[in-house]
Amino acid sequence: MASMTLEANKSIMKRFVVFINTANEMMAEELIAPDAVFHVPGNPEPMLGPAGYLAIIGMMRGGFPDIQWTLEEMVAEGDRVAARFIMNGTHQGTFFGVPPTGKKISVQAMNMYRLSNGMFIEEHGQPDMLGLLKQIGAIPSP
Repeated sequence: MASMTLEANKSIMKRFVVFINTANEMMAEELIAPDAVFHVPGNPEPMLGPAGYLAIIGMMRGGFPDIQWTLEEMVAEGDRVAARFIMNGTHQGTFFGVPPTGKKISVQAMNMYRLSNGMFIEEHGQPDMLGLLKQIGAIPSP
């Protein structure tokens, strides 16, 4: 039974990637529990539920309207899925106060998710913000 759950969680993770790449509101409602908690680096307060996750995606799309996440690998154990993504996009909007540069980014993210009843209930996201800010010229490379 446990392995079926792990396979189901991996399958749900693949649907989640489609969701984050499209910001489809119906998929948000389908995949994200209403009381889900999303821990965002640099944000003392977590984002909540489908609307919170759509807001996170909206913030990224504000700076990188063409941003796409590619799932490179994932590991599932119990109710958790660990995922490594590559985020690709073009800096066409202000991001963290940095005006658009037109530069392309390719940035890794390592995220840990918790699922329950086929829905996401928690995420700890760790995008490589240092790498991202270097790639748009916000901070100098050594």
